[in-house]
Amino acid sequence: QLIPLFVIIGSGGVGAGLYLMRLAMFNPDVSWDKKNNPEPWNKLSPSDQYKFVSINMDYSRLKKDRPDF
Repeated sequence: QLIPLFVIIGSGGVGAGLYLMRLAMFNPDVSWDKKNNPEPWNKLSPSDQYKFVSINMDYSRLKKDRPDF
């Protein structure tokens, strides 16, 4: 009777681990390579979607409203 509990807890742990790996690899606020790209957040265009879920937001039609550095 404990098998479903272990399956649910295990799948939750695996899901949390995969989400943390996604944040570490694809989040623009994280920089693993300080030599080649020390500030990756400056290279984002307004049309880049970096949120996990985007409800009713079309990033491809956004205009650039910030200066270049």
